[in-house]
Amino acid sequence: MNTPDSETCTVRAVRAHEAAAIASIDPIAAHGSPSRRAAVARWCREGLALVAEDASGLLGYGVREYTFFDQGFITMLMVAPRARGRGVGRSLLDAMANSCATPKLFTSVNASNQPMQRLLLSAGWHAVGLLHGLDEGDPEVFYLRPALDGSAPLL
Repeated sequence: MNTPDSETCTVRAVRAHEAAAIASIDPIAAHGSPSRRAAVARWCREGLALVAEDASGLLGYGVREYTFFDQGFITMLMVAPRARGRGVGRSLLDAMANSCATPKLFTSVNASNQPMQRLLLSAGWHAVGLLHGLDEGDPEVFYLRPALDGSAPLL
C-alpha cells in the first residue's frame, strides 16, 4: 500500500511473538502501563491484531474484536509517533474494515482525540453515539463504518 509520502507500508496479521515489538511503538505500553502491555500480549497471542510495517520495522497496529454485540469493533488503532501523518492509520483502518466478518464495524474514540476523529471522518465513518462516564470529562464518541458499497451505514 502506498502512503501519502510514497513510502511502502504493508499490513499483515500479527505474529504471536511480536508483543514486545508492538509494545515498544505504543507510547502507553512503552512507558510502563502494565494493563496495556498485558492487552498487547493477549491481542498477539489470540491473533487479533494487524500490524503495519515497512523496511524500517513496525509502524503501527490495530485490533479488531467481535465482542461488541457480536459485531466487529476496532478496539485499538495505534501508529508509532515517528510514523504519524504518513497514511499508516488509514491503511490499518481500511484493512480491518475490508476483512471484517460482520456487516457492521464500530469503533470509539475520546472526544479529545481529534486526529483519530479526522481519520475516521475522512474514511467515511459516521458518528453514531456518545457515551459519558468512561474517562471523566472526555466522552467517548462511537463511530460506524459505511457499508462496503459506500452507502450509508446500516443503522
